[in-house]
Amino acid sequence: MTKAEFSSFTDYYEYSPEEMKKRSAEFYEEMKKRRTVRQFSDRPVPREIIEDCLRTAATAPSGANLQPWNFIVVTDPTVKRQIREEAEKTEREFYHKNATRKWVEDLKLLGTNEDKPFLEVAPYLIVVFAQRYSLLPDGSKKSHYYVNESAGITTGMLVTAVHHAGLVCLTYTPSKMGFLNQILSRPSNERPFLILVVGYPAKDTVLPKIHKKSLPDIAEFI
Repeated sequence: MTKAEFSSFTDYYEYSPEEMKKRSAEFYEEMKKRRTVRQFSDRPVPREIIEDCLRTAATAPSGANLQPWNFIVVTDPTVKRQIREEAEKTEREFYHKNATRKWVEDLKLLGTNEDKPFLEVAPYLIVVFAQRYSLLPDGSKKSHYYVNESAGITTGMLVTAVHHAGLVCLTYTPSKMGFLNQILSRPSNERPFLILVVGYPAKDTVLPKIHKKSLPDIAEFI
């Protein structure tokens, strides 16, 4: 059995309560400006920015620190076109056959439909894959734990990093995502979790008028 190794926690710096209040308030003010957009510019984004956002996402906690995720960053126009074609195919099936009328009505409030031009327009598609298990050199499998939870946390940190960098993004989950394994040549131990569309907003971007629940609506202090 491998023996655990530990090191001193030297990176922690304790702020005063006043400074913590200031920092938390400032971060909230920044993050409440974050909005999901569906209209992107094709304006290029330096790769280094995306790399740092991914490094930030990779600092996320995970079950047993197995980090059960993989990020496939798509910039190739041909591959983006393939993803769009397959996504719209499954979306047409969803909107016209599988979704309930109530579901479709709820989606209309956000301005969504089966057309997904942003998959080709935005400079980056970051496809997050969740790894159900890892494959060891001898061909055996190593189980991963809390895979969905871990993938969700790292994706949330990626969304935050993208906003903090000054870009916008869209969390997109086609109703069926198996085609992503085939297009991106991913192994059977990986399952598509989400497509994060990343770039600059188009100049004519419009947003649905929405509101976020207030603190009393989402939290209780006991």
